[in-house]
Amino acid sequence: MSDATDAQEPWDATQDYVKGPVVMRRSKVPHETTDQRLLDSRGSADWVHTDPWRVMRIQSEFVEGFGALAELGPAVSVFGSARTQPHDPVYALGERLGAGLVAAGYAVITGGGPGAMEAANKGACEAGGTSVGLGIELPFETGLNEYVDLGVNFRYFFARKTMFVKYAQGFVVLPGGFGTLDEVFEAITLVQTQKVTSFPIVLLGSGYWQGLIDWLRGSALTAGTINAEDLDLVSVTDDVDEAISVIVESDRALARDEPEGTGTHAE
Repeated sequence: MSDATDAQEPWDATQDYVKGPVVMRRSKVPHETTDQRLLDSRGSADWVHTDPWRVMRIQSEFVEGFGALAELGPAVSVFGSARTQPHDPVYALGERLGAGLVAAGYAVITGGGPGAMEAANKGACEAGGTSVGLGIELPFETGLNEYVDLGVNFRYFFARKTMFVKYAQGFVVLPGGFGTLDEVFEAITLVQTQKVTSFPIVLLGSGYWQGLIDWLRGSALTAGTINAEDLDLVSVTDDVDEAISVIVESDRALARDEPEGTGTHAE
């Protein structure tokens, strides 16, 4: 019998070439093995930018995020504009919200950036609670704000957004732009489609949010693109205590209804 290191005949292109779950034939049969590519140090480094390698990076982001947040305990995700300035009343609202959530027994999760996110982190931090920042790699934002105690940076929005939902008992949303709206409507969609259960969404600041609610009621509902009960998935208030109360009551209702030993509210 020939030794495994002896020269091998070229693969017969009429046969199946199997690589894991993939079957290749004819012109798709490779001319080199995976080990050859692994051990060959020559050639371009373009492979680090290919989709299979990105899958590994994406997987690592989920692993790091799950590992960092697994023991976080009850938490609420707070969203809002990165452009909110410290002298803006919304910034003060964010600080009160962060402190109030800590007093109610929650950690505070934000995007870790400046503005309204910083305000909520500051309120939580100065109240002695757990202040979490889930950052994102962007060309115009650098680093996590100074009030983040536990920070995780992400390359990919979808990995980061999973963490916002998975480790939170609900969302409280301060005035914000496209990124904030994206997070709001994704959360609404997850609740509407029952991908998450008992997940309250509170919009804080009626002067800012009421126009959106009016549009949903006057345009989307009228056109039949949403149902009347879909509007009940979102609460609007100007009162920090009321916003926190919505989260707390939802938690209590879930504790009453959920069988003992069941897991997270998210799929």
